[in-house]
Parts: sequence; C-alpha cells; structure tokens
Amino acid sequence: TPAGNRDHRLFGFKAHFEGVATDAVELFFFNGCYVGVIPIEQGKTNVCGLGPERVLHQVGFDHDVLIAACPALRNRLKPVSRRMDWLSVGPLVFENRFRQQTEADVYPAGDALSFVDPFTGSGLLAALRTGLLAGEHAVKHRNPDAYLRGARQALESPFFVSRFMRFMIGNGWAETLMPWIPGKMLFQWTRPQ
Repeated sequence: TPAGNRDHRLFGFKAHFEGVATDAVELFFFNGCYVGVIPIEQGKTNVCGLGPERVLHQVGFDHDVLIAACPALRNRLKPVSRRMDWLSVGPLVFENRFRQQTEADVYPAGDALSFVDPFTGSGLLAALRTGLLAGEHAVKHRNPDAYLRGARQALESPFFVSRFMRFMIGNGWAETLMPWIPGKMLFQWTRPQ
C-alpha cells in the first residue's frame, strides 16, 4: 500500500482487564487515537480502541506502550491488570451501502449494509435495527430500494456524528472539545432512529 494511504488506515484493538472496576463508560482521546474503558460481566473491564497506523507503527503495534503514552489512561488502568493478549483488527473501512444497486429480494443488514466507527457504541444496535427493518420488508415483499431508504434514514445521524468525530479525533481536537459535549447528547446523536 502506498505510504500516503497507510497514513489514514485505522486499526482496532481490545483486551479484558481485571481489578477495581467502575460502572462508568470512559473515553480517552490522544494522538489521533481513542480508547474506551467499559465495565463488562464478572467484574472485568473491556479496554478497546482505535488508532491510525502511523501512530501504532511508532510503538511497534504494542498496545501497552500506546496506552502508556496517554497519562490519563495510564492512570485509569493502574488498578487493573490485563488478563488476555491484545486482539487487533484492521485496517478498518467505515462505509455504508445505502445507495448501492439493489437486487430483487436482497436486503443487506448489519455489517453487510454499513460499518460505523465503533466509538459510537451503536454498531450492534444498528445491526439489530437494520435486521428488523430488512425482515419487515422481506416478509411483505417490498422493494429493496424502499428498505435502503428506510435504513439510510434510521442510520443517517450515527454516520454523520461518526464522520464528524473521526474528523475531530484525526485532527487532535477531540481531547479539547469532548469534555464540553454532554455524554447524554452524544449518546442520543449516535443512536439509530
């Protein structure tokens, strides 16, 4: 891949930690990356993030080193310890197929229809919403174009907010601006209609 394209490729990573857990969902933005710290079952904490290839390459794709580069995140994770190897995926492609050429009786849903930046936390919800919508249209033998219009309407807001947030993160503005955006508002903006 040409170097210019590699500068914009994004990779995801996650691991589970054990130790002192909280019930808060926390987001950390730094150096074009973001990392979410989220409580999960059995008192564990899920730590997952996304970063540009150039930044991950600088730390040898060592996610522990990457996390140590963010003082607030490093301090947040001091009371917990990683209990699994880091899982990585990428490069990620955020896209939707709302305006694709349709085929008779084909109603793509979930990731087959769209893939939104995971920081919104709405990927699974979008998959459920589009799956339900696809099922309703398929059972009634409705035109797939009508289904795609409905899916686009349902997911328009999360995709717009995701693109905007990706722009802010990529330009290093998220660290400064995110504390001013109420969490409840961000939650509402990223949910399918």
